[in-house]
Amino acid sequence: MAAKADPATQAYETKVKNLLKGELKRRGVTYAQLAEKLAAIGVKETERNLNNKISRGGFTAAFMIQCLEAIGCKILHLYDE
Repeated sequence: MAAKADPATQAYETKVKNLLKGELKRRGVTYAQLAEKLAAIGVKETERNLNNKISRGGFTAAFMIQCLEAIGCKILHLYDE
């Protein structure tokens, strides 16, 4: 398992954070709205907790999928081409 301080791990955490933030921005979804949308699928998160968690970037794949599902994202492009 990669160490949290490992530069490669940090690079991927930054990437995943930016992917999620980009999808939220594209859809005009705020953290408060995301909290509501997550609650609708049974995931309880506060706006503040979402802000902290997403800003850190060190969240689980399950959390990422929950967020993407909650905002209606069906396709995620990992690279701009």
